[in-house]
Amino acid sequence: MRVSTSQIYSIATLGMTQAQAAVTKTQEQMATGKKVLSPADDPVAATAILRLNQELARTEQYGKNINIAETNLNLEESTIQTIVELGQRMSELAVKAGNTAIYTSSDYKALAAEVDTRITELVNLQNTRNASGQYIFAGYQGDTKPFIGDVGGNYSYLGDEGQLRLQASTSVTVAVSDSGKKLFVDIPSGHKTFNTSASAANQSAPPAVISVGEVIDQEEFDRLYPEDLQITFSKNGSAVNFTVTEKASGKILLPTQAYIAGNDIEVAGARFKVMGQPFPGQPAIPANLPFGVTPATALGAGDQFGIRIGGKTEYFTMSGPIAANDSAALAAELNIGAAVPPALPTGNAAKLAALGITVTAAGIQSPSGLNIEIVNGGSGPGATAIMGTDGTRSVNLPLTFTPTDFSSNPATFQLEVNGKVESFTFNQNITGVSPNTLTEIFNNPTNYPKLARLGLTVTDQGIISNNNSRVTIKGGNSNLDTVTGLNTRGVGTSSTVGALIEPGDTFFVESTDKQGLLTTLSRFSEAMKNVKDNPESKAELAKIVAKTITNLKNVETNLTSVQGELGSRLNTLDSTKELNVDITLSTRTALKDLEGLDYADATVKLSMQSLVLSASQQSFAKVSQLTLFTYL
Repeated sequence: MRVSTSQIYSIATLGMTQAQAAVTKTQEQMATGKKVLSPADDPVAATAILRLNQELARTEQYGKNINIAETNLNLEESTIQTIVELGQRMSELAVKAGNTAIYTSSDYKALAAEVDTRITELVNLQNTRNASGQYIFAGYQGDTKPFIGDVGGNYSYLGDEGQLRLQASTSVTVAVSDSGKKLFVDIPSGHKTFNTSASAANQSAPPAVISVGEVIDQEEFDRLYPEDLQITFSKNGSAVNFTVTEKASGKILLPTQAYIAGNDIEVAGARFKVMGQPFPGQPAIPANLPFGVTPATALGAGDQFGIRIGGKTEYFTMSGPIAANDSAALAAELNIGAAVPPALPTGNAAKLAALGITVTAAGIQSPSGLNIEIVNGGSGPGATAIMGTDGTRSVNLPLTFTPTDFSSNPATFQLEVNGKVESFTFNQNITGVSPNTLTEIFNNPTNYPKLARLGLTVTDQGIISNNNSRVTIKGGNSNLDTVTGLNTRGVGTSSTVGALIEPGDTFFVESTDKQGLLTTLSRFSEAMKNVKDNPESKAELAKIVAKTITNLKNVETNLTSVQGELGSRLNTLDSTKELNVDITLSTRTALKDLEGLDYADATVKLSMQSLVLSASQQSFAKVSQLTLFTYL
């Protein structure tokens, strides 16, 4: 058989390459201590090794989670313990403050100073951060400072009720935080109480604040519970007033009072104060509907008509004849206080009061700014004849019509009400004859929905706001000025007839059966600061001291319960940590069995492979030197 030189070289090179690869692989196995270096070495073993390595990685992460959890829980536990000890100190001080026969107002101010110092310390503790800079009592809002106070002694919780959890093993998750609301705010109170707050919509700058307040008559407050109070500020000329009502029903509990900053407000067994300069709002501009100049029809006994304000209607029945166009007699009739004759169900004056309006010889006035509407009754002349007003409401923008042709030169303008704007286009010849009257054009299918969205009605009298809001017509031209009788160009014309009241700042007193730790101490401090050296004041303080002791005991009970939960969580972490150690050990053992290298076997194998490689190299060296010339 013929053997070429190239074939000899190829066979020799292949043999040496394979021998070198075997040596290299064995050397890598000995260097790494692993016998499976790639899935090709043992596909089944490689799959098992991958699974076991993933298990080890998970268990390692669980170990890190446990370390983080233990750090957080230990920090929480130590912080709570410090707060418990501070609470116990405050309980001791409250017991001391109960000696009202011994302490003077000066002594109580000194005690209050210590309470204030402890409150500051407690706020700092409740705003504790962990090593990552997260607030530990803020729930999920770790970047938000959870507890803040104001000059009124109120403390707000800005976190949420979230509870962070970490996975300690495949089947175990452990809570590693507790919200400050659960720990320090939602504490069962020993009595019905309240929290105070300012509305987020308040406009005063700097913001006016409401004090933390206190219950001064428990029986009276218990009758209010669970209703809330609302304190609303208003303006009357230059005076700033406030009214206290039930929040849900609007029932007036304290009629309009002059506001004096920092003065106590006492209502429904609660006492609090508002400090600063609350925004008083703007008073209503009354809506007026003068009696018409058209001679009124004489009225007879039993004739009836109605007056509607803000959707509420009262009907008035005449008790006797009234001469035509005698507005003074009509006003007197509407102001009758008693039922005359006796068959009438109620006096007219009571109906006027129910509508919130007044009537004089000049006409009808709506102090609230709500529109006035005259409606027909069931008998007698119509409202037009009685009042001489064509049965209309007060008109916000009266229209003075002049025929104008817009068919060849359309005009666009806007109506604005309370920031809402709608555009209108006139492209008709407005003749004043139906169906092309100005009123009909405003109320056609294109324009009517726009009027409805603005809360407007258009009659031949003018443009009427259904709630008497200010109406502005603008963006028009001289032709529109002509047809409407109004200045529609540029900023246009705005109505001035009637405006609803703009409410002032609002504060809330919200009933609750819970009282936070900081609120308890704030009320305790305020009571001691304000005590006077007389039996009545000290008796009131004694009641607050008793409530303080009860509430501090409730705080301690709540925190002690949470400390028990923390201990249980730490125990769970300890047992889970031991389980994870066992899992790691068994996993590493299985992993070693699959990929661990037998060094003795590998050494023998490497020696044999090295011998084969050496022999291959020497054989090639000999063969490569042979030629035919050697035998010639």
